[in-house]
Amino acid sequence: MMHMTLYWSRYVTLLFDSWRTDSWPSYLLSLAACFLVSAFYQYVEDRRLRFRSLASSSAAAVTASPLLAKAGASRLARSTRLGAALLFGANAAIGYLLMLAIMSFNGGVFLAIVAGLTVGYYVFRFEDEGVAVVVDNPCACA
Repeated sequence: MMHMTLYWSRYVTLLFDSWRTDSWPSYLLSLAACFLVSAFYQYVEDRRLRFRSLASSSAAAVTASPLLAKAGASRLARSTRLGAALLFGANAAIGYLLMLAIMSFNGGVFLAIVAGLTVGYYVFRFEDEGVAVVVDNPCACA
């Protein structure tokens, strides 16, 4: 049965039909997995933003001195763009999976994911508050 309101139970199906919890240990392990994946989401987001910042600063250094630019700079720019795109794709996929897990409408899953995002932000991204980061994608999942 698909719940359409928030419910509190140890019986939950997450993401796949094979991922069902029917006991307290399996439910608690699922909550721990949700917590860890949501904290990992913040870690990947931090790595992606730092990688993008590093890539933009190296691109600015190349354009500041065009006479000193090497022939491999374009290859570096392409590999940097590819790396940033792969990190964005991984981050978006994790974000959408977390959203689908929350859509199970289980209260414990909701709290585990919100707690994981909060702890992940505190551990991995708290230092980003002083740095102005321009995000060119207004999508909430990005």
